[in-house]
Amino acid sequence: MCYSSKASWYNLGRNSLALTIKEQNFSNPNEVLAAMKEMFRDVLQEALEAEMDEQLGYDRYDMSDKETPNRRNGYSKKTIKSELGPVDLNIPRDRHGDYDPKIIPKYQRNVTGIEEKVMALYAAGMTTRDISEQIKNLYDVDISADMVSNITNRILPLVSEWQNRPLEKRYSFVFMDAIHYKVREDKQVVVKAAYVVLGVNMDGVKEVLGIWIGANESSKFWLSVLNDLKNRGVQEVLIFCVDGLSGFKEAIGAVYPFAQIQRCIIHQLRASMRYIPYKDKKAFVADLKAVYTSVNEEMALENLLHAKEKWCNKYPNAIKSWEDNWDNISTFLMFPDYIRRIMYTTNAIESLNSQFRKVTKTKLIFPTDESLMKMLYLATERVSKKWTRGYGDWDRVLSQLNILFKKEDVV
Repeated sequence: MCYSSKASWYNLGRNSLALTIKEQNFSNPNEVLAAMKEMFRDVLQEALEAEMDEQLGYDRYDMSDKETPNRRNGYSKKTIKSELGPVDLNIPRDRHGDYDPKIIPKYQRNVTGIEEKVMALYAAGMTTRDISEQIKNLYDVDISADMVSNITNRILPLVSEWQNRPLEKRYSFVFMDAIHYKVREDKQVVVKAAYVVLGVNMDGVKEVLGIWIGANESSKFWLSVLNDLKNRGVQEVLIFCVDGLSGFKEAIGAVYPFAQIQRCIIHQLRASMRYIPYKDKKAFVADLKAVYTSVNEEMALENLLHAKEKWCNKYPNAIKSWEDNWDNISTFLMFPDYIRRIMYTTNAIESLNSQFRKVTKTKLIFPTDESLMKMLYLATERVSKKWTRGYGDWDRVLSQLNILFKKEDVV
């Protein structure tokens, strides 16, 4: 439509609207809403009539000879739900039954976009019952909690496709962590773990590689997760960043024997502080900070020895934990500061888990594994849209990885 035609329609619409307002003499917003609903009904009805005209090839008031043996054949009643409330329409029929409405398809009784709104509310963490009440309050549309659940179930094939999609061959960093939820199973409430894997590809961009719902966190289940990653195409991971779960090192080594492992320094600190009383915490933390902020591993070992001499007699278990796990604690010390910041802690995945907690905090108990998975998937989709940029200084990061992990294997 040309500009002059659009302008003409615009002016005609304004004049018609002004005339309607003048004629109706509205006294409150409800009267305006009722008039809008009636206008909406009239527009939809005219659109249906126009579709039938096009189908048959003649206007409904055309009394001349027709080029088609088909004819109009009355109307059928149909009530649709809209954001203005229920709207009653007369759907035209033809004798041959060929007419298939496009603006209001045959089996459609809802033009509110309710499903999209339900998905958005569910992704934000609202319960099915709360969503039902919210839709009723906002749009005067009755949908039960069961219907909300059925609507959200329609994404389950997408969830399955996402969870089983092929992955890239190599990832520079992979973060692994679990978050725990209460789920009903066999008429009992059990604690289950959502095993979350976050990868950083060779372009420095984050990607959730998968979420697995299983028994409470264990190295045995993590082994199955790692095997799943391998089966989906991940042939090499340069560095795994993990917490202090017992058996993590063995599980990773069984599937990716050449990968480096970095134990989260924050988790290591927390584990050590369990043995330290309040009066010594500040001094103890200062000595450990000297260890993990050292310029290289040699200096870090010297600082650890100093801490051992100072604290070992009082708190032997706190120091022993650093010695026993030194191979995985010290991995990041071979890198410059801009790489250390990426890998010394699992903050990247813990930040993702905090988003999961926000949307699941109103759900004390999930009825099924699928209901938990749906919510975590929708939250992942929303969070992932913000990951449009990779890590800073990635060119320098990749140059270091090229040297340390053999350039031909990395690029």
